[in-house]
Amino acid sequence: MSHTADARMSAAPSAPLYTPEQRARRDATRWTLVQGILAPLQFTVFLVSLVLVLRFLATGEGYLAATWSIVLKTAVLYLIMVTGAIWEKVVFGQYLFAQAFFWEDVFSFLVIGLHSAYLWALWQGTLTQGGLMVLALAAYATYVINAGQFLWKLRQARKGAP
Repeated sequence: MSHTADARMSAAPSAPLYTPEQRARRDATRWTLVQGILAPLQFTVFLVSLVLVLRFLATGEGYLAATWSIVLKTAVLYLIMVTGAIWEKVVFGQYLFAQAFFWEDVFSFLVIGLHSAYLWALWQGTLTQGGLMVLALAAYATYVINAGQFLWKLRQARKGAP
């Protein structure tokens, strides 16, 4: 391939995140506001929970508070996943895996899987307290990556806004 072809390919604009019709649906639906409220709420719950989990791992104290914070974080995650799927249906016409958010949705399943594994292990008593907290940290690490994916998409959407 020539250098000129390389330059043309790298300079080619990427497709916009939303068509004009999708953008109009996104802006008109109440589910956009719901996501806009739940996302920072979930991040706040995550930060508090992370501090409680790390405190437990460092000191051995506060297991019950850390556990309840993880359960609350998981409940908010489930809520944002369900309402996000509804948002995706309204905007893109399908509940999950719309082209614009395909990889974010794929990774979201890992996030929800790890959070659900925590709940299962807690309910079944299959892990020690420390093991549960390490599993929660793994779930939280995937959540941070996934949140980053969505923030990147939000940035792309703003850059592509008319």
